[in-house]
Amino acid sequence: MENDAATLYCPNEACLAPNPLNHKFCQQCATPLPKRYLWAVGDNLSMGSPGDVLGDRYLVISKSVVLDKKPGLLPQSPELENFQGIKAYLRLIPYSLNVPQVYGILPLSEGQSHKEILLLEQPPLSADPSGLQVQLCSQLNIAWRDATSMRQLNWLWQIANLWQPLKSEGVASSLIDSHLLRVEGSLVRLLELRFDASTAPGLPELGVFWQTLQSDSKPAIAEFVDQISNFLIQGKINSPEVLIAVLDQGLAELGRSQTPTMKIVTKTDTGPSRQRNEDACYPASGTVVSKPPQATALAIVCDGIGGHQGGNVASNLAIEIIHQQVQQLTKVPSDHIEPSILLADLDNAAAIANDKISQRNDSENRQARQRMGTTLVMALPIGHEMYITHVGDSRAYWITRHGCYQVTLDDDVASREVRLGYALYRDAVQQGGAGSLVQALGMSPSHSLHPTSQRFILDEDAIFLLTSDGLSDFDRVEDFWETEILPILYGQDDIVQVADKLVELANVRNGHDNVTLALLHHQVKYREPESSLKAVIPDISSIPDASSVTKGLQPTLLEGGPNKKTKILPENQPSAIAKLPLNFIVPLVLVVLAGSLGYLMMRFQPLSGILPKITGEPTPTTTPVSERSLDNLAPGWVIQSKGEIPLNNQKILPGSFLQVIKVEPIPQPGTGDLLVHLRLCSLSTTNSLPTESVTTEERQIKLSQLKSFGVSVLPSNSVNPCESVSSPTSAPNNPISTEPDTR
Repeated sequence: MENDAATLYCPNEACLAPNPLNHKFCQQCATPLPKRYLWAVGDNLSMGSPGDVLGDRYLVISKSVVLDKKPGLLPQSPELENFQGIKAYLRLIPYSLNVPQVYGILPLSEGQSHKEILLLEQPPLSADPSGLQVQLCSQLNIAWRDATSMRQLNWLWQIANLWQPLKSEGVASSLIDSHLLRVEGSLVRLLELRFDASTAPGLPELGVFWQTLQSDSKPAIAEFVDQISNFLIQGKINSPEVLIAVLDQGLAELGRSQTPTMKIVTKTDTGPSRQRNEDACYPASGTVVSKPPQATALAIVCDGIGGHQGGNVASNLAIEIIHQQVQQLTKVPSDHIEPSILLADLDNAAAIANDKISQRNDSENRQARQRMGTTLVMALPIGHEMYITHVGDSRAYWITRHGCYQVTLDDDVASREVRLGYALYRDAVQQGGAGSLVQALGMSPSHSLHPTSQRFILDEDAIFLLTSDGLSDFDRVEDFWETEILPILYGQDDIVQVADKLVELANVRNGHDNVTLALLHHQVKYREPESSLKAVIPDISSIPDASSVTKGLQPTLLEGGPNKKTKILPENQPSAIAKLPLNFIVPLVLVVLAGSLGYLMMRFQPLSGILPKITGEPTPTTTPVSERSLDNLAPGWVIQSKGEIPLNNQKILPGSFLQVIKVEPIPQPGTGDLLVHLRLCSLSTTNSLPTESVTTEERQIKLSQLKSFGVSVLPSNSVNPCESVSSPTSAPNNPISTEPDTR
């Protein structure tokens, strides 16, 4: 390989010096040198030999791997409408921990022909110190035999959680392809997406694939895996939710064989360019917490918005309220906590904090940019799991010996555009206002807030970093995690000293904002259990099938989807303290969307109370149903409000008619809820809304909320009050500005 080819150009526009591939920092200006290895996707790939440089930019490492020699330049982007399948990658960005994202395209010319190669970033591979040799991470079925029983079930649990979102995008085949299914430590990571054939795989096919793993399963779970595989093949486990519930019970049993410890340290600093600190953290800055001896551990980081007597008030108020709420959730042993209920409780804690701040804004008559608010990211370790809840652009990172992974997706305009399939992320962040937030605590009532709650299975030592954008801006975490944070895992540095160094790094390398962070060092010792897990297999016949929903249960908010909507939890919401039996776990209602939906993807309108718009008219479903009820709600149906329904910050009074535009599952692990897209087509005679409110915009609400407010489905043989309704129109975006003067 020629020396001039094996160089990496500094991304600093004022430098652009060439550097050897084995350097971590530019030898001229000390700028970090990102090494972006890219996985090439295309039919009959022929990109030349290792050492070749394509497009004066991409160094060929192997048949399907190239290295971007000029990471400071924006990659070429494809025409999204003309590039088949690319939108599946974009819409799956909430699952980027497991699914690679699109970096750009590599145009190649062969004679008279021209083709474009799709380049995926952060593929599951590792490079040697020279930077010239790369190795793909192991296939799951090969790494399986050497994994602990805890990790084996963890891998299956991740696949189960990915099944529904990938199936919704027509790429579930990726999860039963042994070549694509890779593992990096405890993480399942896909090499690329494989699109389903005309007949998409179902859970029975997943069971057949899992059955091939049984012979190499650890003794403690061999029978467990065999039973689950058979239940899937036989259709006794007929929804991802039931499958996740079964795996959760197995993981809970194995979790008793783990001995975890947790150490937490927090730090906040005003920074060199700000007059005051609007950030806040829990525990208080400089505090070190260890579990044990403490019974519980919690870390929170909030970045205030609203200036003097605004942002600092909001961030501290959020810390106080959420801490109080979480204290009530952790008074019992971890094995008495039901995960899906705890996730809902964490959502509820964020909603309560949001409403308290919002009410204070209202009482002080704060409007628009004067309103105070705050971002939120918190981590709650419970047993063998880590629970992460976030709103805004404060982030959580998961650092292991294998890599550094951003596990939260910023609630900003750029991420929204990608989530909706409108742009590649690297293009979206170049647009004006890309970093403006689309939501934060306190800016509007909780029915228009949509926090993201997730949980992760912990089966190895790890660091979780929670941070405000004072540190995370300009990729500082990605650039310095290996030199500054990773040494903690090898016992080469102290967590308190690392926290201090990260604050200093943020102030020196960024310095434009307050900086606040929390470091959580998780360590675990595991011993293989001697007994089999057969006893934890539940009575499958007692679990409701996928066509029914148990009333009264509040399902978990979903991780990703472009149109997430937060439920308003009633006061009698069951607490995670009261663990539910398995037969109360709500399976996801899989509603078949039949007929033609002649509309384009809506754009999400944040925080102003304006929900997504559509630009066309849906065709009512022609699928016959035996009974019209909310449990099998379908596009084209009309419902009438019995009670008052808050939609788009407006109150729809009893007697109003709304038409169902779309019903879709929300693709987050551990939930059983649906997102219902509605449009108002006939007002109640007592409604005070203006006439133009009818059909001017699409509303969204979770099915569980819709039931709680009270609605009735219009019979199929009745007069349809929505037949003459015109198509809705769009409204302008209204993101929250996060320019320096407001943060």
